[in-house]
Amino acid sequence: MGFKVDTGIYSARLEEVPAQARRAEELGYDGINVAETAHDAFLPLVLAAEHTQRIQIGTSVAIAFPRSPMVTAMMAWDLQRFSKGRLILGLGTQVKGHNERRFSVKWSPPAPRIREYVLALRAIWRTFQTGEPLNFVGEHYTFTLMTPNFNPGPIDHPHIPVHIAAVNEHNARVAGEVCDGIKLHGFNTMKYTKEVLLPAVMKGLANSGRSRDQFEVCGGGFLATGKMWSDVERAVEDVKRQISFYGSTRTYQAVFDAHGWGDVTARLHEMSLQGKWEEMPKLITDDMVQEFAVVAPYDKVVDAIRERYEGVCDRVGFGIPIRSPEDEEAAKAIIRELQKD
Repeated sequence: MGFKVDTGIYSARLEEVPAQARRAEELGYDGINVAETAHDAFLPLVLAAEHTQRIQIGTSVAIAFPRSPMVTAMMAWDLQRFSKGRLILGLGTQVKGHNERRFSVKWSPPAPRIREYVLALRAIWRTFQTGEPLNFVGEHYTFTLMTPNFNPGPIDHPHIPVHIAAVNEHNARVAGEVCDGIKLHGFNTMKYTKEVLLPAVMKGLANSGRSRDQFEVCGGGFLATGKMWSDVERAVEDVKRQISFYGSTRTYQAVFDAHGWGDVTARLHEMSLQGKWEEMPKLITDDMVQEFAVVAPYDKVVDAIRERYEGVCDRVGFGIPIRSPEDEEAAKAIIRELQKD
């Protein structure tokens, strides 16, 4: 079975987004995503939509709780109309520290709250499309006012797919219950996915009366690739930095625990508090890299991705630096092979 293949917009400069989006479409990607790290995830999508025709656009992910569902609903509605139905709204809950200390948002258990958030979005969009009275009353969110002056009105593609990110089984179950897909965190292994996340998704789907073929699992994880093995080895060092960064987050310890590496979380966390970011990758072993990442040169990377994700993921993230015509042809060939049934 073939995958849908996604890439990301990595530039922090809005003026560079049109060229990146056009290039992604020319290379044959199915989707292009924007992460929300140091910059807003929605603004680049306006430019990506304007300068492409076919490719799907999405947030991967926008942080949900700092935004009212009404604010998110309005932005997504406008993007869906402007892109002619190409938006995938990816949402994430983030961890307690970032919600409270970076966004100044009151924290509560994320799974029931994100579940209600998605249901509120659906209720708001239904009012936008049909004009029916808005009457959503929940524990965290209440929306009961929508006058004609504030209703943007119906659009041609009113169903906006909503995916949520999940590292724990509670969010994964919610994804299965109320969402169109799940975005597997990069800090993830196939063992953890198969033993923890997918069973939770299937419980959620059963609760919603849906089947697996009505749901998208989006993965891809970390990737260490290059033309030569020497390039791959250099990429592995970057992967180790990424694993050590995410591994220092205690909320994500369950992934390490699944492999018997739980003690590494405490060591990484303590080093992060001491600012020892450059030393942290030394705790990441080659065995860990093999569990977290696809490690292969260009001529073997398709087989490696298929072996890892086939039967698990419907969409995979893939990207290589394009510095020459040779790189461009390699990327096109890999994308086509991944898409093949």
